[in-house]
Amino acid sequence: MPKRLTIVTWNINSVRLRMPIVEKLLAEVKPDVLCLQETKCPDANFPEGAFRKAGYEHIAINGQKGYHGVATVSRLPLENIERREFCAMGDSRHIAVDVPFNGSALRLHNFYVPAGGDEPNREINPKFGHKLDFFAEMKDWLKGEETARPAVLVGDLNVAPYEADVWSHKALLKVVSHTPVETDLFENVRESGGWIDAMRRFTPMEEKLYTWWSYRAKDWSAADKGRRLDHVWVSPPLSDAIKGAQVLRDARGWEKPSDHAPVIAEFSV
Repeated sequence: MPKRLTIVTWNINSVRLRMPIVEKLLAEVKPDVLCLQETKCPDANFPEGAFRKAGYEHIAINGQKGYHGVATVSRLPLENIERREFCAMGDSRHIAVDVPFNGSALRLHNFYVPAGGDEPNREINPKFGHKLDFFAEMKDWLKGEETARPAVLVGDLNVAPYEADVWSHKALLKVVSHTPVETDLFENVRESGGWIDAMRRFTPMEEKLYTWWSYRAKDWSAADKGRRLDHVWVSPPLSDAIKGAQVLRDARGWEKPSDHAPVIAEFSV
């Protein structure tokens, strides 16, 4: 049973289109487990062969054609695979697995939360209502027994909760992903389960921290108008085991990149 573990989470924005940079990440970072979101392909078309060739023989997927989709690939065995549906929408937005760690296992949740559309008003924008309802279901589930055990929750949660998680708090207060109704609900989900924001444990609250930069910027790095939409949470029993969490910013500049950068989390006992 490993006593060290590296988990990477990455919204890849089409796994088949961006397989070359996925392979680059696997070769350079060598994570034990990679959690992908927005894979955008049905299970039958997932590029399992490429992952197996790279040494990631254990694969758990929950995909659908053209939209959404999550996948967890690993060097280590994956057990007790669970795919949970939210809001009775039929979307592929979650997968959970058990990963061996420290003589036992940790529960690893991989999420792709709805983006919520453009208008932060559920009365005129059903997508925003869907997002809020999704978080409400997360809150009802991800507490109690789910967080009394060693557990990690990663993924594109599509909320930048704190002022330093966006390039301009004032400019984005009415923009979906940073509105008060979203950030309050997001924190309510996290705090209700006792989840620990691993990324902010290692980056001071006043320091800017982004994982996403729009494709619209001519020079994304120079403009640096980012948001922290991707997250790593750990349950209280893993509080002492999380040793680091960092954004691989350089990956946003790789050839044919995703608009998200990977987040690397390190665990050891």
